[in-house]
Amino acid sequence: MTSHHTDCHYCLQSLRGRKYALREENAYCVACYDSLFANPCEECKQPIECDSKDLAYKGRHWHEGCFKCAKCSRSLVEKPFAAKDELLLCTECYSDEYSSKCFHCQKTIMPGSRKMEFKGSSWHESCFVCQYCRQPLGTKPLITKGNENYCVPCFEKQFAHHCYSCKKVITSGGVTYHDQPWHKECFVCASCKTQLSGQRFISKDEYPYCVDCFSKLYAKKCAACRKPITALGGAKFISFEERQWHGECFTCAKCSVSLVGQGFLTRQDDVLCHECGSA
Repeated sequence: MTSHHTDCHYCLQSLRGRKYALREENAYCVACYDSLFANPCEECKQPIECDSKDLAYKGRHWHEGCFKCAKCSRSLVEKPFAAKDELLLCTECYSDEYSSKCFHCQKTIMPGSRKMEFKGSSWHESCFVCQYCRQPLGTKPLITKGNENYCVPCFEKQFAHHCYSCKKVITSGGVTYHDQPWHKECFVCASCKTQLSGQRFISKDEYPYCVDCFSKLYAKKCAACRKPITALGGAKFISFEERQWHGECFTCAKCSVSLVGQGFLTRQDDVLCHECGSA
């Protein structure tokens, strides 16, 4: 710019017929302006004079010729670039060094493009889709089977078991009874409706019962102690002429010796060892 101002604001030298630069409405000769206000170039450390283009990024400045990729030295002027640890890199060099690879297509996820992250892996947004319907999953709820992701409706349609009791989908957990899947909360005693998952139970006519209900409703009573005989855990019991005993209750009515595996005699409702029965 050729001066119509009288003097340089700093050195007071006449600007008549000379180039000058304006700053806050004050005129400076080129030499004063460069010494006072020129930004140092990040690359060459020389001042960026007022007749040079000053390229700025995040408070740092470069000459146009110094604004280049730190790895391949190609110019970044009017080109996309990325910054890493204070270094400027062209998108190709940045991708080679730092960009994630898409888990699905194994291609680079370019800087500035949207990526999806799930279980420590990255996807292009367009690759992060339901394996069955191919619709984008985005931030929708999903279920993973193997290395494949499914939206919830497709997973339920393809893979989910349905509870034998309520017929609804079992999304996690569950129990199996008579080769049929059940929700844990649906697998209950047929009589008192107590949940049986993780509990001991007994089947009767293909219905499950808790031990208490089965004992009250169906279990035979020990002829000696009158308590139910459930045979849980493989416990032994003895049966004789329509009567049953717990193994530990099958003893001589007179001397109390165990009769399990021994010969015995009967006298009315009593069972006796040979010695007591012969006395």
